[in-house]
Amino acid sequence: MEFDFSDRMKGLKANAIREIFKYLSDPQMISFAGGMPNKEALPVEILSELSEKLFKDKSIYGVLQYGSTEGYMPLRQSSVDFVKRMGIDGIDTDNTLIITGGQQGIDLTCKVFLNKGDCILVEDPTYIAVLHILKTYEAKAYGVKSNHDGIDTDDLEAKIKKYKPKFIYLVPTFGNPTGKNYPLSKRKKILELAVKYGTIILEDDSYSHLRFGGEYVQSIKSLDTTGNVIYNTSYSKIISPGIRCGVCVADKEIIAKMILCKQATDVHTSALSQALCDGFLRGNYLDGHLKKILPIYSSKKSLMREAIKKYMPTDFECTNPDGGLFIFGSFKEGTDTSDYFVRALQSKVAYVNGIDFYASGDVRNTLRLNFSNSTDEQIERGIKILGDIFKER
Repeated sequence: MEFDFSDRMKGLKANAIREIFKYLSDPQMISFAGGMPNKEALPVEILSELSEKLFKDKSIYGVLQYGSTEGYMPLRQSSVDFVKRMGIDGIDTDNTLIITGGQQGIDLTCKVFLNKGDCILVEDPTYIAVLHILKTYEAKAYGVKSNHDGIDTDDLEAKIKKYKPKFIYLVPTFGNPTGKNYPLSKRKKILELAVKYGTIILEDDSYSHLRFGGEYVQSIKSLDTTGNVIYNTSYSKIISPGIRCGVCVADKEIIAKMILCKQATDVHTSALSQALCDGFLRGNYLDGHLKKILPIYSSKKSLMREAIKKYMPTDFECTNPDGGLFIFGSFKEGTDTSDYFVRALQSKVAYVNGIDFYASGDVRNTLRLNFSNSTDEQIERGIKILGDIFKER
């Protein structure tokens, strides 16, 4: 039978990172591809303790039933306190929506604001999933130039004038894929432009708690007094990706629209997962957990950087982030990293081609490396293998 798929499916390709996951079942594969936390950073004992306590409590019956779309009220309340840690004040539970992972916040923003053909601005390069999501809504992403400290605000203003975007998507703190961290002056300028031209900012803040160096910089949302910023964060990187819990903070009118869209998507985020997240936050486990995991990530980042200096070609330049999970690198023009991808997989090393992170789709000399989920020995051996492959150019 020939199926009559919707127009939005035409030309839609699989997310490059999710495709790579097919190869990761091989125990010999060294993966620098996904953004998975290190297994030592998964709080197994804490979650086990919380689960046991939860199932002994008579309130477990409520958690195992259907819940409200807005989210499990205790988690909504503890999430308000959580985002206040980032300097976001003047909000209550009516400004928050519990989402099924941070990525659902992006999807719901698109559902609420986008019509076919609408324009969105993103930093080039940007989070790969947002480009994939935008295509499903038949919207057009335009890339804005990036400098050493994040998005180029002059180019941003020029493209706001040119394309009149429905919203601007940014990962200003330890951004995926580059790990860059915008300075406060740049964040203020971005918000100033959004207010001036009447556009929305979707601030994706999934990595700010994974800081192992540098100075704290407040979120764009913490500067927002006009309701121009939708703040999206997740518990995936600091508790567990498998729990699939995050929180979206926005103007109450926006949250109300998102709730309507979420009702038609998944009814509500897993109440059991929400209860575990709430227990983690209320039990004051977060600070101790971060104190444990941040040195792990800092050490692995440094080890990968040293291995890059030792083994990669001299024309390879890369970022040196103070947080997050990724290093982003580039070769001189003329090297297409996708030409070496299959060879790397055959040699049991996986990375992500940089081209998949660009709205323009024409930057071929870059790649992203994840340092969090490999052993020290795998980092050393894997980078040496990549160095040998790329030196054959």
